[in-house]
Amino acid sequence: MLTKRNFLLALSLITFGLVLAVYGRATEPAADANEVVIQNFAFEPATLTVKAGTKVTWVNRDEEPHTATATDKRFNSKVLENGDRFTTEFTQPGTYKYYCALHPKMTGQIMVK
Repeated sequence: MLTKRNFLLALSLITFGLVLAVYGRATEPAADANEVVIQNFAFEPATLTVKAGTKVTWVNRDEEPHTATATDKRFNSKVLENGDRFTTEFTQPGTYKYYCALHPKMTGQIMVK
């Protein structure tokens, strides 16, 4: 037999579960420390500073395709569709400027220390 106390407990758990399901999850996973997110026609962060020997990953979270293309052509991703990733290693100190070959106004840079 369901008591009033058990009914209220069950109702509370169901309510908590619904609230958690609706508000408790992030819409997008957080970016890793050495990750550049492509979203809303922008690279985020626009400038990423890393140590020499670090691998940097670009991930496209936009609905449109994009690339990560170095202005000096040292690296060039394939066309990245939504969810695609591209990783390259930066072994030498310097500033590496890049852009999206499909949307050239989208720019960013990797600063390697």
